[in-house]
Amino acid sequence: MSSAPTLSNTRLPASGERDLALADFKGKPVVVYFYPRDNTPGCTKQGEGFRDHYAEFQAAGCEIIGISRDSAASHDKFAAKYDFPFPLLADTDETLCRAFDVIKEKNMYGKKVMGIERSTFLFDAKGKLVREWRKVRVPGHVEEVLAAARELG
Repeated sequence: MSSAPTLSNTRLPASGERDLALADFKGKPVVVYFYPRDNTPGCTKQGEGFRDHYAEFQAAGCEIIGISRDSAASHDKFAAKYDFPFPLLADTDETLCRAFDVIKEKNMYGKKVMGIERSTFLFDAKGKLVREWRKVRVPGHVEEVLAAARELG
């Protein structure tokens, strides 16, 4: 990757029938997490982890944004089903996925496919990338991100 990801001005459809850009969140720390697919076990557990710790992230002054290639309609259903209080962005054309270099070759049931590698990025209030986690394993991950977000305060 040639340069660090940024809080771009690229506007995408999001849950809650709105369009958002990562740059809209500049001015406070932001967690941006990429996940493969709505309503799958690992992605649901990850979203639930961020939901369950949302008040603690808010207390640290931090926003959370989830991103996948699913549609905004899919995100609306996913967010409503699991009561996610943070926006989910629909990157259906992979604009942000490619900017953050999270589209990787994966092995699905013996077939090579291109998909999102579960990844999380932490930006400070000035929009500077301060931490990134690649090839994320869900257990314990949200707590690790929360600890890093608290360090920014």
